[in-house]
Amino acid sequence: MNRPRCFVAVALGLVIGGPACLGARAWLRAAAPGTPVAGAASAAQPHTHPIQQIPVVPDELLGRRVTRRDGIGAAHDAVGTASREAQAFFDQGLAYMHGYVWVEAARSLREALRHDPGLAMAHVALSLVYTELNLPDRAGDALARATALSGGMSAHDRQHLAVRQAQVAAEAAPRDAERLTAFRTAIERAVAAFPRDVELLLARGIAESSDPADRAQGAVAAGIPYFEQALAIAPGHAGAHHYLTHACENATRLTEAVRHAAAFAAAAPAIPHAQHMHGHALRRSGRIHEAIVAFEAAHALEVAYFRAEQVQPGQEWHHEHNLDLLAASYRYVGQMAKAGQLLETAFNTPSALAVQLFNKREWPEFLIAQGRTADALTAAGVLAGHPVTLIKATGHIEAARAMMAAKRFAPAAASANAALRALRTAADGAALVGPAFEAMQGEFFLRTGQRDKGRSMLQAVVAQLRAAPGPDNWAQALFAIEAMGRAARESDDWEFAAWAADQMLAHDALYAGSHFAAALVAEHNKQADRARAAYARAAALWQQADADLPERRLAMARGK
Repeated sequence: MNRPRCFVAVALGLVIGGPACLGARAWLRAAAPGTPVAGAASAAQPHTHPIQQIPVVPDELLGRRVTRRDGIGAAHDAVGTASREAQAFFDQGLAYMHGYVWVEAARSLREALRHDPGLAMAHVALSLVYTELNLPDRAGDALARATALSGGMSAHDRQHLAVRQAQVAAEAAPRDAERLTAFRTAIERAVAAFPRDVELLLARGIAESSDPADRAQGAVAAGIPYFEQALAIAPGHAGAHHYLTHACENATRLTEAVRHAAAFAAAAPAIPHAQHMHGHALRRSGRIHEAIVAFEAAHALEVAYFRAEQVQPGQEWHHEHNLDLLAASYRYVGQMAKAGQLLETAFNTPSALAVQLFNKREWPEFLIAQGRTADALTAAGVLAGHPVTLIKATGHIEAARAMMAAKRFAPAAASANAALRALRTAADGAALVGPAFEAMQGEFFLRTGQRDKGRSMLQAVVAQLRAAPGPDNWAQALFAIEAMGRAARESDDWEFAAWAADQMLAHDALYAGSHFAAALVAEHNKQADRARAAYARAAALWQQADADLPERRLAMARGK
């Protein structure tokens, strides 16, 4: 057959990926948007779009007065102030920090400073909060103010300042093992001096992560004893339950994860992330319908908060993350109308987080799966027009996939070349985007008759995706394998389609799509009984799916 020219990655033998990677919550700096790809050839043309502007949280919002709040989880650390109001608002700031509500944490800490301008610990905490709000200059100023006040600090407060100073130094050089060790040593020293300080114990558990900027999303099993010790000192502590949820999820200790997530949700009913984490753990444990209820509760809290406090959705990082997981859950149960609406909303929400901008690819991927390749190409063009090179590469990858689905292989190759050129100038994010690039490349080979090469590449990607830790990666892997199986069937490679269906079943046998994929293969192979059983199982798992879902209707008809 006449094949289009292979794209540049093939000729170079280049493997995208490696140890360099953006952190899970790495920010894209508005001041350094990345290097544009000069002359990048792609059929995905850039469009003006809200996500192409990186949002900044205004100081006016962070400086608004705030009142005492209920339902956010109790937290307390006795700090150097004679003001009861300053202490109360400092503790409120801590509670919001443990719930990842950074805007309200900043407002609460600044309220504490109104009551006691000399409260150095409020500046220490603000240095972390401003970092999470993508305000590095303000974070540096806050730490400098805390340092300037250190002469009047108590021994307790000086230990906390020393820990934060060591953490900031480690964050500035995340691959420097000596700085990471110094950070952990500072915490050990502080814990030795104040062994019942809950905040220090929580910080020590988080520091078991290899990333000094981790806020517990990457919590590891080694941190669990510290979190449990904190919980023993402060029973019901929302932050301890929160971090234990992450650590147990990442260690695949799912029963414990659900237990701690439920406790976090109960301790902090007004915190969206607390409800979200309960959904997180339930979904990973196969309790998808309960998970949807929890994600919906988080969404309702956020919508009410935006309305009451006049906050824009793009100014609160968690909103988009919850939309992504709620949409994925709707998609999982076959409620495609709801999934599509939320994915489009998430896609149109401005974000400054690298991983969230990368995850906007879920919208064009969804459109491809629905057969809407023209719409997928339009969405890919929005990403390709982003000023950050990493996201530009993602757009070209999705454009290539959309055009392959439409059997437009020559422009697909051009988009793939553009993606490669962008990735070669975005080394710090290559590992984030690498698997998506390699999956696209493997699909190109599969669809253009180079089956052995395509199969080998896609099998390697599947192994990488399935080995990735964390429940978000677990769910994304499922849909990625499903897309590979669909490409194989469309390429008449039923042997690889069978392998992909087996991988889906091994990854998640509770997903209706896994059984539907297996049924299509069995039907093609004239295995009537096996196909009928697989269709019936898919139909049963799709009981709450959209009534007009084509796959559900087919499964119901052929599973009888």
